[in-house]
Amino acid sequence: MDVVDGEMKIEKEYDQGFRVEHEGDDHQGRLPESSKIKKKKQKMATRCDQQYTTPSLPPDLPIKFRKRIRALGGSDIALVIQKCLFKTDVSSGHIRLSIPFNQIRQTFLTPQATEFLNSGDNKKKCSEMEVMLIEPSLHRGTISLKKWEMKKASGSATSMYVLVGQWNSVAWRITLREDETVQLWSFRINSKLCLALVKRKAKSNGYFIKF
Repeated sequence: MDVVDGEMKIEKEYDQGFRVEHEGDDHQGRLPESSKIKKKKQKMATRCDQQYTTPSLPPDLPIKFRKRIRALGGSDIALVIQKCLFKTDVSSGHIRLSIPFNQIRQTFLTPQATEFLNSGDNKKKCSEMEVMLIEPSLHRGTISLKKWEMKKASGSATSMYVLVGQWNSVAWRITLREDETVQLWSFRINSKLCLALVKRKAKSNGYFIKF
């Protein structure tokens, strides 16, 4: 034990980002592995939440998409949603990309389309729209848009739109991963709804690059 001027010397160390302090025999060790994992998940969740609220990240559709949409005769480009992908968005067993109502940035459906999607029953019997989807590689395909009501344990329900049908093929083709950030944009060709999917990658300075 080190003593300086009759008082106990406090040693401070830093190890892997966690401060370790010990005073004599009273040692405070590093955080257990379970706490590290919990902190990492909390940090990741916070980062995903900030994507919806940070004003310094104005949404912008990459130029290559704008050129592609113009070449197809498209117009009325609008950001539908920017979201951090959850496990269920990329799971082959769920086969869908969720678009929660409370995360939609702008209205992208006409009143007629909204009424149509509201007309069916939930999930398997619900009405669906076939729309064009432009992928990050600019590959064009079609995908189904539906409205689902997700029941909670409390008995309440959450409304959302979902992309289904070929979603598993899209997710595999562009190697989507849990916790990645994507944007879904809408545009119209001769008044017909079309969509574009953009992958975004976070940089160390907090801004994003798009590809």
